[in-house]
Amino acid sequence: MKKFASIQTKKVSFLLHKKGLMVSLLLAIVVISAIVGSLSIGDTLLSPLEVIASLIGTGDPGTSLIVSEFRLPRILIATIAGAALALSGSILQGVVRNPLASPDMLGITHGAGLAAVAFITLFSSGRQLNVSIHYLPVAAVTGAILMAILIYILAWSKGISPVRFILIGVGLMSAAQALTSLMILLGPIYAASQATIWLTGSVNGSSWNDVMNLLPWFIVLLPLLVIITRQLNVQALGDDVAESVGHAVQKWRIALLLISTVLAGSAVAFAGAIGFVGLIAPHIARRLVGPSAGSLLPVASLLGSLLVVLADLAGRTLFAPMEVPAGVFTAAIGAPYFIYLLLKNHG
Repeated sequence: MKKFASIQTKKVSFLLHKKGLMVSLLLAIVVISAIVGSLSIGDTLLSPLEVIASLIGTGDPGTSLIVSEFRLPRILIATIAGAALALSGSILQGVVRNPLASPDMLGITHGAGLAAVAFITLFSSGRQLNVSIHYLPVAAVTGAILMAILIYILAWSKGISPVRFILIGVGLMSAAQALTSLMILLGPIYAASQATIWLTGSVNGSSWNDVMNLLPWFIVLLPLLVIITRQLNVQALGDDVAESVGHAVQKWRIALLLISTVLAGSAVAFAGAIGFVGLIAPHIARRLVGPSAGSLLPVASLLGSLLVVLADLAGRTLFAPMEVPAGVFTAAIGAPYFIYLLLKNHG
């Protein structure tokens, strides 16, 4: 019990994992430092003190304009989207009990991408959308949910086998990729170019409007996830053990998959299909604090934010003045790591 600190009140009591809390606090400091550093670097170099002064409203008007209007929205989108993708991957790995599970490997982000590209293609005329951009996250989340439902139905056979779930997801991922490519080819040239960049995973051009549209999804889902964290721990024990302790396996599995799917779909809607974040972040978090969801989820979310913020920073600075989508850098890290996992888990 030395690993845990007990907190008790008249109504509630819970245990805090000391190492998990310490790692989370350290990572939070690292993420904040990365955000300030990213806000400092660009065509106009700023000092961290100038950035902090702008954030608290005491900075120079010109500096504040650069920080608050040009850089901060895209970095907030990267931060929130990275956390959402990491949480989605953590849930999937716990529910499916497979280290290769992630929203992109199972095709969930591809389902969201297909729906979003269809939305961009079908409702574009010239360089404008015929409908409000506010409907884009709804389309992406709907596509992700439909993909998850399809995977679940096709993988069901007197229960869900983790291996069958993964294989069905990989197959549907390929189908979604093919349909997305077809949609891009049939659509207007401008919409096709926009969709191609977006599918690579880019937060370039993000605005405060995007932040305000993405943030409510995250704010609503995060408390729900905290409430049912215990159910994720029970799911990770396997169906037989979970049922033996009175756990409603299928009901909670569907609830957890729904939260995972909506997290991934909302992130994809605004940051594009940034790959491998949902695969890498949970693995690193598990190595740092272990498999318990109470510690794993906050650490994984912070790692996901850090990965995407740093990938976006690299994308807009390493090859300046040309910008490289953040998804290119996450893929450059994630693809070798995925191969490593395949070799490690070949049995």
